[in-house]
Amino acid sequence: MKNTEQRPPIKTIKTGAELRRWYWLKEELVAYCQEHGIPYSAGKFELLDRIARFMDTGETPTPKRKNITSKFDWHSEQLSAETIITDSYKNTQNVRRFMTMHIGKHFKFNIDFMAWMRANAGKTLGEAVIQWQDLEARKADANFQTDIADHNQYNQYLRDFFEANPTLTTRDARTCWEFKRSLPTPDGRHVYDADDLQALKK
Repeated sequence: MKNTEQRPPIKTIKTGAELRRWYWLKEELVAYCQEHGIPYSAGKFELLDRIARFMDTGETPTPKRKNITSKFDWHSEQLSAETIITDSYKNTQNVRRFMTMHIGKHFKFNIDFMAWMRANAGKTLGEAVIQWQDLEARKADANFQTDIADHNQYNQYLRDFFEANPTLTTRDARTCWEFKRSLPTPDGRHVYDADDLQALKK
């Protein structure tokens, strides 16, 4: 793998296709949005889509707003095992107190559990307690791996790197990642490849 191109400054890019070839930090995308009046309250790949559309068409996208129908106040309502998870659900101190009371002081919000809560409106907090306990039980399995969000290329790269190179160090992995993310790709996604190890020879 020979790197003959250098990533251009984002302000010099004119097309969405060229934008998508490179790896961008979210803060770079946010800064571009702020400069050009593009809404920037969104995930990284949504921002990438908005900027690409702006570059190709000149249009400033209007983000779709989530239609919240429930007025249930997760900060102050009394909670029970029968409480229905609504589309207005939030991780509040009120919820934390309920979960701690039913699970114990070791309870904490984690990524997998929060994703389950957001995706399961209509189920109950009693079912949420069982789900949290099931997720924790899975972690006792030596082969268990948490899911990595699609947008988190860095964490996925590190996981794949160490699966292929268990004797190498975190410093080695980061060196290879810095090398890899400097390269263009057809779709802007950067995944581990054995050729990345050449970065350790420099």
